[in-house]
Amino acid sequence: MSSLSRELVFLILQFLEEEKFKESVHKLEQESGFFFNMKFFEEKVQAGEWEEVEKYLSGFTKVDDNRYSMKIFFEIRKQKYLEALDRQDKAKAVDILVNDLKVFSTFNEDLYKEITQLLTLGNFRENEQLSKYGDTKTARNIMLLELKKLIEANPLFREKLVFPTLRSSRLRTLVNQSLNWQHQLCKNPRPNPDIKTLFTDHTCTPPNGALAPAPVSLPTAGVSKPAAYAPLGAHGQPFPPGAAANANALAGWMANAAATSSVQAAVVTATSLPVPHNQIGSILKRPSTPATLGVVEYQSADHDQLMKRLRPTPAVEEVTYPTVRQQPSWSLDDLPRTVAFTLHQGSAVTSLEFHPSHHTLLLVGCNNGEITLWEAAMREKLGSKPFKIWDVQACTLTFQASTAKDAPFSVNRVTWSPDGTFCGAAFSKHLIHLYAYAGPNDLREHKEIDAHAGGVNDIAFAHPNKQLCVVTCGDDKLIKVWDLNGRKLFNFEGHEAPVYSICPHQKENIQFIFSTAVDGKIKAWLYDNMGSRVDYDAPGHWCTTMLYSADGSRLFSCGTGKDGDSFLVEWNESEGAIKRTYTGFRKKSTGVVQFDTTQNHFLAVGEDSQIKFWDMDNTSLIATADADGGLLSLPRLRFNKEGNLLAVTTADNGIKILANATGMKSLRAIETPPFETLRSPMEAVAIKASGSSGPNAAPVSCKVERSSPARPSPVLNGVEPMPRSVEKPRVADDVNDKLKPWQLTEIMDPNQCRMVTMPDSGDATNKVARLLYTNSGVGVLALGSNGVQKLWKWARNDQNPSGKATANVTPQHWQPNSGLLMNNDISGVNLEEAVPCIALSRNDSYVMSAAGGKVSLFNMMTFKVMTTFMAPPPASTFLAFHPQDNNIIAIGMEDSTIHIYNVRVDEVKSKLKGHQKRITGLAFSTSLNMLVSSGADAQLCLWSIDTWEKRKSVPIQMPAGKSPTGDTRVQFHLDQIRLLVAHETQIAIYDASKMERIRQWIPQDPISAPISSATYSCNSQLIFASFCDGNIGVFDADTLRLRCRVAPSAYLSQAVLNGSQAVYPVVVAAHPQEPNQFAVGMTDGSIKVIEPTESDGKWGSSPPPPPPSPAAAAADNGMLTGPRPGSSSAASNHAPDQVQR
Repeated sequence: MSSLSRELVFLILQFLEEEKFKESVHKLEQESGFFFNMKFFEEKVQAGEWEEVEKYLSGFTKVDDNRYSMKIFFEIRKQKYLEALDRQDKAKAVDILVNDLKVFSTFNEDLYKEITQLLTLGNFRENEQLSKYGDTKTARNIMLLELKKLIEANPLFREKLVFPTLRSSRLRTLVNQSLNWQHQLCKNPRPNPDIKTLFTDHTCTPPNGALAPAPVSLPTAGVSKPAAYAPLGAHGQPFPPGAAANANALAGWMANAAATSSVQAAVVTATSLPVPHNQIGSILKRPSTPATLGVVEYQSADHDQLMKRLRPTPAVEEVTYPTVRQQPSWSLDDLPRTVAFTLHQGSAVTSLEFHPSHHTLLLVGCNNGEITLWEAAMREKLGSKPFKIWDVQACTLTFQASTAKDAPFSVNRVTWSPDGTFCGAAFSKHLIHLYAYAGPNDLREHKEIDAHAGGVNDIAFAHPNKQLCVVTCGDDKLIKVWDLNGRKLFNFEGHEAPVYSICPHQKENIQFIFSTAVDGKIKAWLYDNMGSRVDYDAPGHWCTTMLYSADGSRLFSCGTGKDGDSFLVEWNESEGAIKRTYTGFRKKSTGVVQFDTTQNHFLAVGEDSQIKFWDMDNTSLIATADADGGLLSLPRLRFNKEGNLLAVTTADNGIKILANATGMKSLRAIETPPFETLRSPMEAVAIKASGSSGPNAAPVSCKVERSSPARPSPVLNGVEPMPRSVEKPRVADDVNDKLKPWQLTEIMDPNQCRMVTMPDSGDATNKVARLLYTNSGVGVLALGSNGVQKLWKWARNDQNPSGKATANVTPQHWQPNSGLLMNNDISGVNLEEAVPCIALSRNDSYVMSAAGGKVSLFNMMTFKVMTTFMAPPPASTFLAFHPQDNNIIAIGMEDSTIHIYNVRVDEVKSKLKGHQKRITGLAFSTSLNMLVSSGADAQLCLWSIDTWEKRKSVPIQMPAGKSPTGDTRVQFHLDQIRLLVAHETQIAIYDASKMERIRQWIPQDPISAPISSATYSCNSQLIFASFCDGNIGVFDADTLRLRCRVAPSAYLSQAVLNGSQAVYPVVVAAHPQEPNQFAVGMTDGSIKVIEPTESDGKWGSSPPPPPPSPAAAAADNGMLTGPRPGSSSAASNHAPDQVQR
């Protein structure tokens, strides 16, 4: 809406107020969103009219617009909730909790849980934080003060809190002026005319009673101020009237004084309003272009074609008959706002760009001059190129002299060529580097160019004359075009300040370049060395970037002025004027905001430590995202080509990848290959031969290499301990294996990893029996052998903006204010024989545990025991919540049975029998609708969740010479089909749909001790395993090959290592969101969180497949199940070691 239309709304509001149309006034305030009436808002809050309060607010902001808006709505709904509790209206309170407050649990689940706990209190003032809550009126007034502060600070309310100063009855005055003007136009004006309607123009009836003359159209010359009648869209725009009428698309922007008649025709039709003759000259002039430049010299047939194609359209705000507005074909769910994961770059990111066709391949430039290529879906660095000068002798002498004394090089911009075969980097001094990209980790140095004197501020690829070229701009005020061999093709001069950005583009077969300089000037160039065709001012008169929409039909620019005001606008190419200006920025920025476009629908800007989104057709913000916190104040951001992923830079030198639902699916598809691809080629053939091809079956490419027959390849029951090669899309490790020898990563010293020990966790008499991360990832929960549970939480602060568990910050040993401990019932229990067990509800609200006695259900906020059940004998040995109903619990028992218990009705619904010894593991699969149990009898049982009938029972295949005793743990892969089975003698992967083993690893050099615990990483790409000699192994989950060993010397002190008691991890747990973070619980009671160094970012790399011997190749043609001739545990223990070393 134009500024005049906006002002008209204010005039109507004043009129309605003066006429006492109270409800209409506030309805228009809300619907227009132009003026927020704080007085009216206060009245409604103090009256407790909460529905009206939220309805009025909805005209100005939504809950998830930004953190201010979220806080406003939260305070209102919290007050409504507390008032319901104060009235003892529990039903209403529950309704508010579920329908109004639930939305905030996504952003602060701990707070939501605490609010939920208030329902259990007789008086919510028993909560320490609410102890000073007074009466309702006082509470509303206190809240109102807070709301006013939030509203005033909220950028969405900027300039909406003050009604403009108007003379009284301003609308009536304008109507009277209009009527007076109409009366003056009458041919026979009467004194004191009787005007009875405003619906038609006024004319005085002729004295003789003849018909009134037709309304007179005033000649142009008769209007004293013709500029006042320009299209409404012209108001507030930075271009002079001549410029606004001076073009259609680029052709119009480049028109000049020597315009041909066809150009003049375009000018005349550029507006539907009459143009005064004395303005025609100024309209045809180009403000900053000398009149001596003749259009004939550079105007071509192609140029004329573009001019004809892009005839101007009516200005945006011209008066037209209303048309039916089509509903947008998108929704907010299309925006990538959910954090998928974080990439740890290690140095400040200055530029980033997704590959044009490989939509998860991300090119990153840093302030230390390093170029990095990420496979984002795999969270793998495919390669890094630290800055170096490739050929210093080829550079200018000025540059050679400056390299020794000036500041280090940083990357100003990275970009891909349109086909993705080349990429380029522009540096802060003189240079650009061009790389040829042939595949993952194949980034080859192509050409180094000493491009500009000073910094190279931007780089882009273009196709003039169907030749791939590179366009650069720099501090020397020049734009240059180069071929890929470094030969300069064009040199554009004309800017009077350093050139900040460039935007090459093509309309049909006309190719041109927009450029912006730090003085705010916008220029446009054809590839002809004839000089700039456009010279206009960008909003803010400082640093601006220009981008086209994905289909090339719409042009946008975004930038910041020297005073800190930021601008995001769309340009009307047919007029060279601003079509719309987007609102929603905070008042001042300390740097230059960055933006991007996607899907021909959305714009995104990084500002105020968040991402702001606009619909291209709507000037108001549609959404914001803070990416769980931790972003830079002005983050850099970039969409992938499909628009389902968004990369954004963080304050801790990282990159967060945000995704929508489609993006999440694509990431999972790359992270987790279809299950059938894990089969060996022979298995695939067998499936195909039998005609039973599953829905996820996929072809497998397997590379077979010959090696010396001196050592037969080990095969255990038809499954290799180390699998054959399986190709995955764009996996970095596949290429790394071909280019350099693989080595097992050995973490031997504390400085090779990051580690933090939980405070108050060391107790040699109380080993850690069970260990969990909270599902939110903000805490670690441990159950000791003495039956006491402890909780550690990480605080959200400047050191840890996300508030998630991290090895960089020491957490707090958390307890409620009451000082309660979570002590299990151990009356009459022999702790030496007890088997502690624990399970956490999905929302982290409740924890269930036992230590040989009754099962206790604890409230995680208050540590109070909610209930106890299942008193021994028999004692509980394993606990698991039903995945779809927190009230249903599967309880493994000491007597080998499994009880399906309903907490709500305190009743055992089913008792499952199938094991011979105590239950040691339980795992649910929602996709298979099954429960898998494991026992100390080395048996696996499969149960139907619907009927609780046993479907199958299989023994764990033990290595030769090993007895089937000891605990067995089970855990499902993210695909809910593959099953991790961990026993002290082995780690194995099973296809749970058939209960067939497909992989097995047996302890061997360099880690030959018994396995104490194993778990999948959160993305199921890794397996963390702890061993009884203190080693921790990190395995590739698909192949069960060891990729990294963390030695005890890396995380245990020398005093502990030299102590008389052997200290080792009893249990290992994986962080629920960080795939490379795990925690270990030790025999001495201590708990440690361990991560790779930030520079590494991961635990080693995937090992290559072992070269099979001829014997193994022959065995591949034999049976797929059952022991193969010549296989032995000894062989399986040595051949993999041979490969890894």
